[in-house]
Amino acid sequence: MASQAIEVNREGAEVYRGAALCAEKAMELLAETNMPLADIEEVGYNRSTGFVWLRQRKALTHTTEVTALVEDRKMKCITGVKSKEPLVWVTVCDMYIDKNDHSKITFKTPTGLGSVSK
Repeated sequence: MASQAIEVNREGAEVYRGAALCAEKAMELLAETNMPLADIEEVGYNRSTGFVWLRQRKALTHTTEVTALVEDRKMKCITGVKSKEPLVWVTVCDMYIDKNDHSKITFKTPTGLGSVSK
């Protein structure tokens, strides 16, 4: 599903390839998200739709493809990310960074449940 979303948004997107350039662009786009950024193979950003993706060589705490719609201090419609909660992995669909405290990040699941990380 993520691959289809990438292809739909590829036209008009800024696409970067190569480990060094992808790492640089991923840091620019996702600096405040605390996502692991090792082994990035491709980064894309369609500024007109706000759709962003990155592909990694192997899965870490997320799948090899992560996609989202990004806004100021927000990532919505996230795919490919799971969070370890006591005894279970849960899918993360939205993330918000507190306007007044950038270290406070709220994660939401598709069921509407949320947790705050600090």
